[in-house]
Amino acid sequence: MHSIVCIKQVPDSAQIRVHPVTNTIMRQGVPTIINPYDLFALEAGLELRDRFGGEITVLTMGPPSAEDSLRKALTFGADRAVLLTDRSFAGSDTLATSYALACAIRNIGREYGPPDVIFTGKQTIDGDTAQVGPGIAKRLGVQQLTYVSAIKALNFKVRTIEAERRCEGGVQVLRSKLPCLVSMLEATNQIRRGAMIDALRAARATIVKWSAQNAGVDDMAKCGLRGSPTVVKRVFAPSPRAEKATWVEAAEQPAQALIDAMFNRNPMLETELAQLARGTSSAQARGA
Repeated sequence: MHSIVCIKQVPDSAQIRVHPVTNTIMRQGVPTIINPYDLFALEAGLELRDRFGGEITVLTMGPPSAEDSLRKALTFGADRAVLLTDRSFAGSDTLATSYALACAIRNIGREYGPPDVIFTGKQTIDGDTAQVGPGIAKRLGVQQLTYVSAIKALNFKVRTIEAERRCEGGVQVLRSKLPCLVSMLEATNQIRRGAMIDALRAARATIVKWSAQNAGVDDMAKCGLRGSPTVVKRVFAPSPRAEKATWVEAAEQPAQALIDAMFNRNPMLETELAQLARGTSSAQARGA
């Protein structure tokens, strides 16, 4: 069994700052980490390898410094790491990123064997779009299982996977054909503590580094800024609120005391809610 886990090196969100003049994220001097959601994907891949054997290839696209995150992934037990790095990838949005990663995954399949499962995290903490995983699946033409909370079974004879997917109102149990892409939900597992032998191996390991040409990218117009239709007009920090929290005391009927305090503080709120209620009732009456 061959699993590919896509990870991303992201700025530590606890230490991100926004430039007060340019309103852009200040990345200089901000430590980087593996995207936390991707650690759930990595652990899911490691658990499958524990059960069924095989290999895990960790893949990321980024600057040369992203090698640090790949080595960290190797300390957890991944077998090999591939860094897709090229100046032509700079400025990639989710569309361009999914294209470059899909090309790299095809090349990994040629070099190390086709993948059975491709793992990604639900989303990244810097972009929060949750679009790259599904984009990769679409470009590769494989099934995708999103918001997966657990992988229940694999059947290599008929090439199927069974997984639990969290959704509104409950949990879905899905069965899909292999190969497929799985995006793991947060808090579904806990990344293991790496063994000393893996840490020593990670320190000595050779990170495979591919340029766009090495990765088999055949259309450079789909990469970087040229292949990115998304435009971020401005990044800004929320303005601090001048209002302070108020203390509401109520020995009896605390809910009513809280409602009264809200209406006293926002005199128009009661009128707006009444108008909204009348509009909803009228719509229901017309529908009936």
